[in-house]
Amino acid sequence: MSVLHKYSVLAPVSLSIALLITSCSEDKVSQCQRLIRVVNAGTSLIDQNKGTQVITSIQLSKDLEFVTKSIGELNLTDPKLKEFQSGFVKIFQNLSQAIAKAGKALGATKTAQASASGREKIQKARAEIDSTLTTAATTVGKQSDTLVNQMNKYCNEPE
Repeated sequence: MSVLHKYSVLAPVSLSIALLITSCSEDKVSQCQRLIRVVNAGTSLIDQNKGTQVITSIQLSKDLEFVTKSIGELNLTDPKLKEFQSGFVKIFQNLSQAIAKAGKALGATKTAQASASGREKIQKARAEIDSTLTTAATTVGKQSDTLVNQMNKYCNEPE
């Protein structure tokens, strides 16, 4: 094998390794973009499904579980972004659980019979739905707003 041929093989291999290494080490901006993209997907699911029926609520809860899992699997390396990631995982978990609970309560109203006990069951379910969703929306909304503002501020800081 000639020296020239040896270098013609080594150069592309070295270049490939160098590109692989640099592409694997993401910067803060690209990590921010990935986290923001998944969080926005979850937020958009919530916006699209506000005030929907039982089946949709239960599906929304499952979709939010998937978003939660997706956020958790982002493999971020930036320590501050990992904190934001953990915060968003908790937010989407809590929201998913609240929506699932409200969906089940709404489902209970569908099986209530037209009687005094049935009306009582419906009133109890409505109170549970209102309480669960109002509390969750208020708490999670505040936490989310705070976290989004902090993350936006951090992601817009120069490296």
